[in-house]
Amino acid sequence: MHLLKIDKDHYQGQADPYILKSGGRYYIYVTGHDAVYAYQSENLFEGWEYYGVVMTVPGLDSFWAPSVIELEGKFYMYNSMEIYNDTPDKGGHRGAMHVSVADNPLGPFENARQILHPFSIDSHIVQNESGLFLFYSSNRFEGERIGTCIYVDRMLDPFTPSGNPVLVLEPTLDEDIYRRDRYKKGQHWHTIEGAFYFREGDWHYLMYSGNCFEQPTYYIGYARAKTDETDLTKIKFEKYPDENTYHPVLKANEFEEGTGHHSMIKQDGQWYAVYHARDYGYEKEYLVEFQPDVIILNDNYSIDDLAADEIYSQLAAVNEGRVYSLSSVYFERPSGRLVEIVDSLKEIG
Repeated sequence: MHLLKIDKDHYQGQADPYILKSGGRYYIYVTGHDAVYAYQSENLFEGWEYYGVVMTVPGLDSFWAPSVIELEGKFYMYNSMEIYNDTPDKGGHRGAMHVSVADNPLGPFENARQILHPFSIDSHIVQNESGLFLFYSSNRFEGERIGTCIYVDRMLDPFTPSGNPVLVLEPTLDEDIYRRDRYKKGQHWHTIEGAFYFREGDWHYLMYSGNCFEQPTYYIGYARAKTDETDLTKIKFEKYPDENTYHPVLKANEFEEGTGHHSMIKQDGQWYAVYHARDYGYEKEYLVEFQPDVIILNDNYSIDDLAADEIYSQLAAVNEGRVYSLSSVYFERPSGRLVEIVDSLKEIG
């Protein structure tokens, strides 16, 4: 079911939703290019209202995948941002994990400070009887299946990781391929991201998203471990049913695709997943209504592909040749660099 309505006048996207219950109210935080945005409701299943910006830092962009925790009356938000004063990883990625603080769940979250080097995204901050732990995703450039993996580190306090991260989950399937021959060296890039941890009795569950958020094959899977261990850096999670079997909990269905990067909440004894997805056809219909001045494609597609499509062929930009192609690398994650390219192409057009 749809929780958040699409408000075209204030639409910022609803990617990577993280749900929090505090003081009897529900809050959902979502990724934004220029800020983290929030929604609120008194009811889990209805009445969700757009609130607006809850965290931003002037001059930075790509505020990805927030998670929020309430500790001793304060609210701590963990999310990544594109930064340019630190060394990017080997793939040129600049997203780095930050933490910010607020006195209430709608912020404003302030005093953001960097806690991990690039590339570090997709946080889930967890507190249990053994302390505070941070799950996140980072890139690995060695091994048979190079790509994005999930790690966990103990937090010494809300601002300080121990610096001893443990690899928790790694890609093991062809269904985890994000992009084939991504760096033109003959190796396919894989992705396991969007970790969410929870526990039921002796069973510990670590859910994740695999593949590529842009693709219809993006999916949600899970790993588990049965143990009384509470130090989350010591638990060995195993993919269900095993590491060689594709067994998605959620994948594209008859009305949506790109299903993934979710969070979980328990209500009246039942667990619910809050995830993002794309309605089939919605993006096309919106483009026809919006009629963009310029269309930028990644180089896997061409203007001929659009012209041959029943809906895209209704776009003036397609019919008048205002379609440009860029390397697919620029489309892998939103960034300030892409915005500069878009602005330049608008001037050309």
